[in-house]
Amino acid sequence: MAMNLPGTPEQKNKPAWLVGGITIISFVALLYVMEIVDTVLGHRLDQDGIRPLQTDGLWGILWAPLLHGGWPHLIANTVPALVLGFLMTLAGMGRFIAATAIIWLLGGFGTWLIGNIGAHCPYIGVQCTTNHIGASGLIFGWLTFLIVFGFFTRTAWEIIVGVIVALVYGGILLGVVPGTPGVSWQGHLCGAIAGFIAAYVLSGPERKARERRRTVAPSGI
Repeated sequence: MAMNLPGTPEQKNKPAWLVGGITIISFVALLYVMEIVDTVLGHRLDQDGIRPLQTDGLWGILWAPLLHGGWPHLIANTVPALVLGFLMTLAGMGRFIAATAIIWLLGGFGTWLIGNIGAHCPYIGVQCTTNHIGASGLIFGWLTFLIVFGFFTRTAWEIIVGVIVALVYGGILLGVVPGTPGVSWQGHLCGAIAGFIAAYVLSGPERKARERRRTVAPSGI
């Protein structure tokens, strides 16, 4: 017969909010570690961002969200990353990881494709190549995911979260259009589109269940 020995309490699953909080804090801490290393190396890591339409620039898809153009850039991304990232984990760690992977890779690839569009080149006749870095694309993807996911799943609390997120952070979606020089609107746009796609794909089980109920309902009358 199994017994609980003194001093060895039963193991319990940690609350989802705690696991999510630890996960996203660890991710943001990683961003700070990367910026410290980059600063020590004289910002050489920043050259490993997404360089559009260049073969070696594809590697930047993996590294760009971890790199920032200095401390002000990283600090500006910190609070949105903590808040939106934490809310993402509440949809389930599996979905959080899958959505993040989709946004990271698909958004990065989109940036690689269109990242030079609208780039300002100071020299006439010279083709400009931009270098895209920063977690902003990932943040925009999390933002659009949170806004639309509840409407795909038709889950009340997820709809409420989406509406609140839209009211608080929706204004930053203006960053998907060209504006401030040096800001990657292409990365913002591609991240936002990838977040929408991730929400649609990962809401598949709920959408299919809803369709099954709709199909079965008439036969039960």
